[in-house]
Amino acid sequence: MLCSTCRTRPPVTADGRCTPCAQSAGPAGVQAPSAPVFTAPQQWLRSPDGLAKAVVVLLLSVVVADLLAVASDINIRSVLGGGIDNDFAGFDDAEADRADMFYAGAGVLQLLTTLATAVGFIMWFRRVRANAEIFDASAHSMRPGWAVGGWFVPVAGLWLPRQIAGGIWVASAQTNTDGTWRNVSHAPLNLWWGAWVAALLFGRYASQQDDRAELPQEIMDAASRMMVSDLLDIVAAVFAILFVRKLTRMQGERAAIGPFPLGTGA
Repeated sequence: MLCSTCRTRPPVTADGRCTPCAQSAGPAGVQAPSAPVFTAPQQWLRSPDGLAKAVVVLLLSVVVADLLAVASDINIRSVLGGGIDNDFAGFDDAEADRADMFYAGAGVLQLLTTLATAVGFIMWFRRVRANAEIFDASAHSMRPGWAVGGWFVPVAGLWLPRQIAGGIWVASAQTNTDGTWRNVSHAPLNLWWGAWVAALLFGRYASQQDDRAELPQEIMDAASRMMVSDLLDIVAAVFAILFVRKLTRMQGERAAIGPFPLGTGA
C-alpha cells in the first residue's frame, strides 16, 4: 500500500498518508503545497534500457571485430614465420598480400566498431548519470556535464569517468523502502574500468610498435603484441557488458521503489 496523497511512499498515518505528506498538511487537514520530492533540476527519470541494449549489441560487435583481428594476427605470423624458416625461398607474395589485406581490414573494422560503441556508451553513460542526479544529488562530486566531457580530458580521462561512474553506482544502489541503503558490490564497476584502462594503455603501446616494425621478425613480434592487445580488448568489452547490464538493472530497481521518505536515507 502506498500513500493516499503522493502514491510513492508507505503510509504511516491512520488516514493513509506518508510522513512528508502528513507534515505538509495544514491545521484543518487541507494539504498544503508540498516541496518537490527531488531537488535536482531534472524532475523525471528516463529509462536507460533501450540505450543499454544498443550498447551491449555494439560491444558484442567489438568482440567479433577483435576476434577477427586475433585471427589476422595469427595468420600474418604464420605467413612470415614460414618465410623466415625457409629463408624466404619460394615465398608466396600473393599469400603475403592477402595476409596484409586481412590484417588491415580487421583493423578498419575494429576502428569502426570502437567508434560506434564509444558514441553509444557515452549516450548511455549520460542517461544513467542524469538519473543518478535524481536518485541522490549528494553522491556526485562533479556536475552532470562531465559524464560526457570527462572522457575527452587528456590524461585525466583515465580516472575522471571512473570517479563519475562511482557516484552513479552509489546513487543507483537499490534502497529499502525506508530509505536505508543496501550494500552493492563495486566489483563489476572496478573490473570494467581496470580492464578498459589496461586494454587502452597496452593497445597504444602495441600500435606504436606495429607502426615502427619493418623487418619480418619485427612485424611478427608486433603482430604478437597486437594479439595480446586484441585479447585484452575482448576482456574489457565483456566486463563492460556486465557493468552496463548491472547498472541498468540497478537503476530500474531503484526507480521502482520511488522516492524514499525524507530525512531517512544514508
